[in-house]
Amino acid sequence: MASQTMMANNVACKATLSSRTASFNGATKAVMAPKRNVQKTQLMKTQAVLSANPIASEVSAQPLSKTVLSIILGGGAGSRLYPLTKERSKPAVPIGGAYRLIDVPMSNCFNSGISKIYVLTQFNSVSLNRHLARAYRQNSVGSEGFVEVLAATQTPTDKQWFQGTADAVRQYAWLLSDIKNKSIQDVVILSGDHLYRMDYSEFIRTHRTVGADITVSCLPMDDSRASDFGLMKIDDTGRIIAFSEKPEGDALKAMQVDTTILGLDAEKAKASPYIASMGIYVFKKAVLLDLLLKKYPTCNDFGSEILPFSCADLLVQAHLFADYWEDIGTIASFFEANLSLAKSPPKFEFYDANNPIYTSARFLPPARIQNCHLVDSIVSHGAIVEDCVIENAIVGIRARVDNGAVIKRAMVMGADFYESEEERKQMTADGKIPVGIGAGSTISNTIVDKNARIGKNCIITNAKGIQEEKNEAAGYYIRSGIITILRNAVIGDGTVI
Repeated sequence: MASQTMMANNVACKATLSSRTASFNGATKAVMAPKRNVQKTQLMKTQAVLSANPIASEVSAQPLSKTVLSIILGGGAGSRLYPLTKERSKPAVPIGGAYRLIDVPMSNCFNSGISKIYVLTQFNSVSLNRHLARAYRQNSVGSEGFVEVLAATQTPTDKQWFQGTADAVRQYAWLLSDIKNKSIQDVVILSGDHLYRMDYSEFIRTHRTVGADITVSCLPMDDSRASDFGLMKIDDTGRIIAFSEKPEGDALKAMQVDTTILGLDAEKAKASPYIASMGIYVFKKAVLLDLLLKKYPTCNDFGSEILPFSCADLLVQAHLFADYWEDIGTIASFFEANLSLAKSPPKFEFYDANNPIYTSARFLPPARIQNCHLVDSIVSHGAIVEDCVIENAIVGIRARVDNGAVIKRAMVMGADFYESEEERKQMTADGKIPVGIGAGSTISNTIVDKNARIGKNCIITNAKGIQEEKNEAAGYYIRSGIITILRNAVIGDGTVI
């Protein structure tokens, strides 16, 4: 209840458009300063336009809690994150020891003053729905806000599941004309599987200041990664004039732009001459409805269809986001993003008092750590670790790591429940394996999903360097060389993987 009250206060306090820069400590501030300066430069340009444009200033001053609605897309089947998505949707996948991916865009919305939120779900949505119901109740969003889950469904007029990002929004477009959304001017489209912290009010400020029909949030990108993303070409005002999906060779070079237009200094602009779409958009509500229902009623995707088609006759504007952002789309990116959270300083910082990442209140005791060697690791609340070594690892809620275990470069998601000492002793006496990591086991290069039971003296390291292996019957899966111990799996004593 306390976390929900704090959330409601944040929504109330940040309901109007504002710019903020905040950090947790001096080290974080030193790392983030150059990126904040880029955003500050862009904000100063925006403020200059606002002061010269009283109509834009009047519109932007209206509270976001009344005029902006957010739609968070739950994503597809999440096949690239399998087996973590075997029994849950991508946004419900645990991250950082105590959170779920959906908590990131949800918290960004609340911290930006946006309290009207729809979450579109389709695949394995039970755990996501349960988490949203527990974490974001009505008293957390105020009397005017709401968090509603919209599941894919079949109707007399639409008998298909969601066919893509645009089709998902189209199937619920009628809600945008609902009486409770009559004051909505702009719609923010977000993804539920990205890791970043963003003030959407600055994003919307750019959108409203230039009078854009659509605004796309973008990242500066260097040559090494540019071909992995959808890139955009802009003119000297920041208007997007062309899109190209993962170009290579000459097609890649043709997508170079002058990123100083969006706020980068000359040195950084030279190092990052491309801008990549983050898959985050702001639409004028009327424009969104027109595109989905009239102009492109058969187009199913925003990024590859509707946005490129719209460049010709609509004002599609770029907004630069020069901060940490990661697409948690594969097992490898998910694993590395989690481990980076424990580094010092981390690339992404959950510990930001001014812009917290919210999640479900679990009322668990602090972690209990006895005679352990810990280096660059996160041990979450409710965990019990005893006489073990933990290095460069994430240990999740209610996790158990017994004596003599060694955990290195690993993510242990923890458990949904506790087993009492009496229960654990009885299970051991009966030849069964308690939840957690057994005594003397070595775990590295591994993700241990929730409620897994790993016996004593196991070696789970992928010493043979196997890149791909499907062995669900034995309780594990290997993708990109990373072992995943399945949810609720039982790994017997002495097992070597």
